[in-house]
Amino acid sequence: MSRTDTISDAFTVIRNASRAKQEETYIPYSNSLVKICDILKREGYLENFKEVDLEGFRKIKVYLKYQNKKGIIGQIKKISKPGRRIYVKRDAVPRALNGYGVTIVSTPEGMFTDKEAREKGLGGEVIGMVW
Repeated sequence: MSRTDTISDAFTVIRNASRAKQEETYIPYSNSLVKICDILKREGYLENFKEVDLEGFRKIKVYLKYQNKKGIIGQIKKISKPGRRIYVKRDAVPRALNGYGVTIVSTPEGMFTDKEAREKGLGGEVIGMVW
């Protein structure tokens, strides 16, 4: 099966695993997904993640985080899609759930949260939102 949007696939796997109350799940490996997982871990949405070799393929093993048997990730949503990219300037970086969530922005200097992008004065492609 060919994948055209690995980030969207990974978001779907994480969303489904969180709703099924799984402790861990595997997503396809890519450098951008490692950076996204790092952001989600820093922001407290993931317990941990690590790169593994599974049956000859590199994968990312994601350990989901729960609080009182309820998933920390309520919603994880891809904003920019292959057919329609969403770019924003530095003064128009959107807030997820009015600041209660996190927006992931890919800038020329790397991937950042919406708060970090605003502090650095960077705009870029809006990858997704988590709350």
